[in-house]
Amino acid sequence: MIERSAEAPKVRVLYGSETGNAEGVARDLAQAARARGIDATVAMLDDATPEELARAGCLLVVAATTGEGDMPYNADRFWCALSEETAARMDGVPFAVLGLGDTGYFDFCQAAIELDIRFAELGGRRLREVVKCDVDFEDEAAAWAGEMLELLTPEPEPVVVGSAPRRHEPKAATVLANRPLSGPGALKEVRHLKLCLADTGLTYRPGDSLGILPGNDPVLVARLIAQVGGAAGEDVDGRPLHQVLTTDYEISRPSRELVEEVGRRTQDPELRGLLAGGDRAALHEFLWARDVLDLLKLATRPPLTSVELLELLRPLARRSYSIASSPLVSPERVELAVATIRYRAQGRDRGGVCSTHVADRISRGDVATVVLEPNENFRPPADGDRPMIMVGPGTGVAPFRGFLHERRASGARGGNWLFFGGRHRRCDLLYGDELLAMADDGHLNRLDLAFSRDQPAKVYVQDRMREQGRTLYQWLADGAHFYVCGDAERMAGDVDAALHGIVAEHGGMSEDKAVDFVNDLKREHRYVRDVY
Repeated sequence: MIERSAEAPKVRVLYGSETGNAEGVARDLAQAARARGIDATVAMLDDATPEELARAGCLLVVAATTGEGDMPYNADRFWCALSEETAARMDGVPFAVLGLGDTGYFDFCQAAIELDIRFAELGGRRLREVVKCDVDFEDEAAAWAGEMLELLTPEPEPVVVGSAPRRHEPKAATVLANRPLSGPGALKEVRHLKLCLADTGLTYRPGDSLGILPGNDPVLVARLIAQVGGAAGEDVDGRPLHQVLTTDYEISRPSRELVEEVGRRTQDPELRGLLAGGDRAALHEFLWARDVLDLLKLATRPPLTSVELLELLRPLARRSYSIASSPLVSPERVELAVATIRYRAQGRDRGGVCSTHVADRISRGDVATVVLEPNENFRPPADGDRPMIMVGPGTGVAPFRGFLHERRASGARGGNWLFFGGRHRRCDLLYGDELLAMADDGHLNRLDLAFSRDQPAKVYVQDRMREQGRTLYQWLADGAHFYVCGDAERMAGDVDAALHGIVAEHGGMSEDKAVDFVNDLKREHRYVRDVY
């Protein structure tokens, strides 16, 4: 039973955000609380300490999950302190946690779950069980916020916390161009996709992403139907099974429910051991190279039918790509850089669901179903005189192409510095002609390139950062914004470590002071990331 407060307490709203969604929910909640006379403050988790939580009147946390169940980059420091055995107690402090995540990952909303557990271990009083939101989070997040405000208001009245207008309305966009962007010999083909927004009603800003709703590989669909003993034309609520599996369900990445059901039916000792052992990392490794068809082949006692299969699949989700254009240059079209994922595993050729859909199954004149995904946390500096440093290897360069087009069109005078990386210059310098031309005419004040396989010793963007460390630190000290886009698994962490080292060395700071400096950049929204 949740007890309503007799008088409005002080409320501490904290967020851990990777793309800005969790921060947006937290700020909307704090604003709504203040409008009702509640003393509410809002900050990122890394700005808080466990000691402060012990003095909080009430703690409300909105936490995204990144990677495979990891904390977002602006919550790492807080989580390390909270996990210490000596962390301050929270005896009696009321708290609630909202998680933002993606059910396509086995560790759905794991960061929020771990925070919730730890707060309770430290003696906090849970107001309600952790709420876990999927990709379309707005309505559920608004309902959670409204419930929290009702609990905290002395004289309750119906509370409605308005969410932003529905962002996730699918629209039909005509394909204007679909061409190779990488050169012959590239390990990973990258395509430049141009879409028309004229009839969609969509307007975008630099830093936003566009989600594409793909169709599944027809070959994989046919194999799945054969595996469950179905027929392509089998009726599913008035539609043929092959169409439903093509357009409605995830068949590449197995759902948690499917994995668990297969575990109950399989005789495979490896999967049974992984599910029983609780080693999440090992289970992730096992599932990484296996799709739904692979799992079905393990479910033998009894095998799954088509009806049972559909009940265990999750809806087919859109795939998001950073927008590589500027509305000041092309208001009615949007451009994307899409890396085509292809690999071989378990004796079969595989491919990324959306990237192969783009590369193999849509052409100029076709229609793509798209969803605009605003990212208020990832924008060029509002002050055009502010310099910006961009780190974007591979397709991570996409939003920075949009930033640069925007800055030129708007007449911004701040300096522009790009670190770009790939394997080989001859085939992986994406948008190379444009970038080199911008460097020649001075729009790009600095362009540092790192091609890891063009010399005996591998060189990455973080190495180029260290080589230019003194100047990079001076740009930051002079007010530059620092952006990172691209691979979350390794690159983003390596760049973050390099940044801390550069600040310590060239700022003459201790390790702790360098951490404080970087945290100040995050707090001021001068260090932001869009990683995947």
